[in-house]
Amino acid sequence: MSSEKSGLTTLEAKEARSMEILEQALGRFHGKIATTFTGGKDSLTVLHMLKRIGGGQVAIPVLNLDTTVKFKEVIGFRDRLADEWNLDLIITTNHDGLKKINLAVDHEQCCLVMKAQAIDAAVEKHGWKALITGVRWDEQPARVNEEYFSERPGHTRVQPILHFSELDIWAYIEKYRLPYCSLYDQGYRSLGCEPCTVKSLRPRGDGPEREGRAQEKEQIMAQLRDLGYF
Repeated sequence: MSSEKSGLTTLEAKEARSMEILEQALGRFHGKIATTFTGGKDSLTVLHMLKRIGGGQVAIPVLNLDTTVKFKEVIGFRDRLADEWNLDLIITTNHDGLKKINLAVDHEQCCLVMKAQAIDAAVEKHGWKALITGVRWDEQPARVNEEYFSERPGHTRVQPILHFSELDIWAYIEKYRLPYCSLYDQGYRSLGCEPCTVKSLRPRGDGPEREGRAQEKEQIMAQLRDLGYF
């Protein structure tokens, strides 16, 4: 799907397009832009591209949302990479919202409060005009019509790897010999919060990538994205 939509067929061409989008965003929103890092493979790929552009350093702030129920392996990898790559890591948790919801019970409210509202609060607090994310067209049906630059209330979402497939991501990671979260080698294909994520039944590139995510949430992804979810 991504290759057909973008017209890009090789990994090198996809990389070049993503780097072009990132460089455009960094120039357009200079000093008012941050990137997200979930601890997952997609935002890892974006981080590495930013590192390449920065001559070995990710030169902008890196936002991580801590919902308090992430896998310990994800948190460990996040902290390890932040140290090894000298990231300006900003970890944010919606502590006030946490008091008002039952985590992983009402998926819409949980994602709205602990992710969407946390994103908006961080963007406002730090005065960012743009936020880079690692979403992809083929990862979830609700993302298929996303654009590289997407206007949201109060900021612009920059989405430079929309045209990458799941296997493209792994090819990129292998090409540059990047470290990644150990959970991927245990059967997980998409990493969410621990209560809402299980191992996939199929190997990489076969069937829905997010089949291990809570399906109640996947069914309302369009609504969640309208509310500010990645």
